[in-house]
Amino acid sequence: MNKRRDFLKTSLMASAVLPLSGFNSTEKDDSNAIPPQSSGKITFLQTTDVHCQMHAHDELFWENETLTFRKTGGYAHMATALDRLKAKNPTNTFIMDTGDMFQGSLLSLRTTGEAFVPLLNALPYDLYLPGNWEVVYQKKSMQTLLGSLYAPKVCTNMYHDLGEGKKGEFIFQPYHVVQRLGVKIGFIGYTDPLVPIRQSPHYSYGITYTEPKENLAYYVDLLRNQEQCSFVILLSHLGLSQQIALGNDPACAGVDYIFGADTHERVRKPIQAKYTKIVEPGAFGSFIGQLDLEVKDGKIVGERYELIEVDPKKYPVKKEILQLIETLEKPHKTEIQKVLGYSKTPLYRNMVVENTIDTLIVDSIKAYVPSDIVLSNGFRFCPPRVPGKDGLVTITEGYLYDMIPVESEVKIGEVTGTQLKNWLEKELQNVFAEDASKRFGGWMVRFKGMKVEFEAFAPFNERVKKVTIGNELLDANRMYTISACEREGDPADMLCRMRGVKNIRGAGISMHDCVRTYLKENSPVDLTLRQDAKILDGPQDLLSQVHGVPYAFH
Repeated sequence: MNKRRDFLKTSLMASAVLPLSGFNSTEKDDSNAIPPQSSGKITFLQTTDVHCQMHAHDELFWENETLTFRKTGGYAHMATALDRLKAKNPTNTFIMDTGDMFQGSLLSLRTTGEAFVPLLNALPYDLYLPGNWEVVYQKKSMQTLLGSLYAPKVCTNMYHDLGEGKKGEFIFQPYHVVQRLGVKIGFIGYTDPLVPIRQSPHYSYGITYTEPKENLAYYVDLLRNQEQCSFVILLSHLGLSQQIALGNDPACAGVDYIFGADTHERVRKPIQAKYTKIVEPGAFGSFIGQLDLEVKDGKIVGERYELIEVDPKKYPVKKEILQLIETLEKPHKTEIQKVLGYSKTPLYRNMVVENTIDTLIVDSIKAYVPSDIVLSNGFRFCPPRVPGKDGLVTITEGYLYDMIPVESEVKIGEVTGTQLKNWLEKELQNVFAEDASKRFGGWMVRFKGMKVEFEAFAPFNERVKKVTIGNELLDANRMYTISACEREGDPADMLCRMRGVKNIRGAGISMHDCVRTYLKENSPVDLTLRQDAKILDGPQDLLSQVHGVPYAFH
């Protein structure tokens, strides 16, 4: 630990231009009258990216070189797991959630996230980090939702936007400090600064985001030297590739751990970067990350990390939480459980290149919107769903909103072959950039009406090898019609992050209605993957963007 104290040469006074805005959040020991215990174990528990998944659900695993599914998660089961883990070390356990708590379900949409406030407050959380989707109901609702949670919120790169490129005060406190067993622990938090680009710009209107490197070294210095923290945790909703890149940056010197989020990766053994270690505990409440610090005489002498699977058989429901869930869902239960149709194939969204959920979406839009090509964003949210005893996957209205939580109209526009080719190169760069800090945060964009062969690990602008539209090779000069979902706040000439689109107009139908009608007319659907996007230098069933470190998704 002494070596870490020498990590920065710059004094706090040299960085005094950064305001603290009155946010000095320090939790003190309550045991003033009794000498505090200074040996034992400190336990940190992390959940993340639950995306409003109330119940135990199917989860995808890659085991023995094949897809495997089993039940995991559900808030009532997760509550039992958190209670049991905390009971092993009740005084010195600290529990946090690192974002995407209010987006991802029909119940969330119908209540603009409010149904999840009492649920989260019924769980033993000590700290929160806002995720990239916390803005889905816009800034004011985000502030109200997070402000209604009992535990503190920390974010070191979200500011009130004053306009004209000026940022105001922090929206949430920039750091938090706790003390356990004589060890002072500091927390800082960073959410994805690309939110206004990755999602509808309308969601984050009024918020200024900054890159972590803009003030990371300052706050690590503050925690280490002013607050005298001997352990620093960076809560991050940036995505695993970005978190590894940050862990290799000198600005991260002095950070002991990055507790990551956003890309739903399952880190079972901490990834050692140059300056810190990185973990990320999956998604949908399927896992809990646990870090134990061994403390002797007020000094950290050892550590152990484990990724815990929330197995419903091992962790039965906590009755009080189940009753609360039933109460919250009751006004909307009929709508949530309405059956729309069936699938012959499992539905999932775990693979980087191609997934069955997105096959359903693009097939549905293509059936009712007259365009050459249908495009759909490369989202990660939505847990899998597998066939029942009858061999069919039941697709309900609730599950439709798990797949597409935000309602939007389909738009049509026109682009040249050159625009399509340049856009594909840009989208592939966002996913597979050699420099991890330039990866965008999502999977590959999905499409129908176009077939693309590409090399994921080729240089930028050299990845696309072949594009076929219909039965013909891409013509650089030809105009093609494309359709994609509307994103509020985008420039007038943009569709699916493609600029310069001409003659954009509404298709007169929403994405949800496309899927509803398609299921009604074609159920049960066969969503066998057809390799519309074909990777030439890697496995078609790629499950992670991360490479170059000892990590594999399973």
